[in-house]
Formats: sequence, structure tokens, C-alpha cells
Amino acid sequence: RVYLVESGGGPVQAGGSLRLSCVASESYWDPYCMAWYRQVPGKAREGVAGIYSQGGMTWYSDSAKGRFTISQADSKKTVYLQMDNLKPDDSAVYYCAADFARLNCGNRTYDHWGQGTQVTVSS
Repeated sequence: RVYLVESGGGPVQAGGSLRLSCVASESYWDPYCMAWYRQVPGKAREGVAGIYSQGGMTWYSDSAKGRFTISQADSKKTVYLQMDNLKPDDSAVYYCAADFARLNCGNRTYDHWGQGTQVTVSS
């Protein structure tokens, strides 16, 4: 079983920055892809950014482009989300996701999810 453990969330003022981290613990293999999603109460979970372990190709949501940066540690089992110029609309629970299958990654469907970390941006 793979456990995804997120950290780095918390309160921040608008315009500030946070860096989220996620570690795929208990995993012998490197995930094929990792991603960050977020969810606010009453709304569907939405993709924020993702990265492929081989080659480092990334994708971003329109709201994340230009403000957020996803990256991986050399071990490929840790993914980061650097969030700059945060806005109140970025407030949400942020979830880390990972998968080991190329097809799932291509479809942005993930078998492994973390418990989430709360990000609260005040105006």
C-alpha cells in the first residue's frame, strides 16, 4: 500500500506564498505521475497541477498557471507545489494524488490519494 502524506498548508494572507509537499511513503516504485487537486465544500474536486516522473512534463489548471509551480525531488517520491500570489479563491483542501500506471496518468485518474492539507487565504 502507498501512503501519500501532505504537509505545508496553513493560513496565509492574500499575495503571500506557501509550499506544499507530498511524500509517497511505503512505495518501492516511483509513481509514474503525481498531482495536486483541491476541493472546497459543496464543489467538485478540481485539478491544480500534475507532473510525470519520467521527463518532468507538467500540466496546470488555468487558475494555477503563472502562480503555481509543481516539481519533484530527485527521488521522484516527493512532489512539491509552490504557490505564489495566493488569492482568497485559492482557499481549499489540497490533495496529493499519485499513480503508477501510464494509462491512469494519461487520463488523470489516480488510485492513490492523500488525506489533504488545508490552505486558507485571507484578504
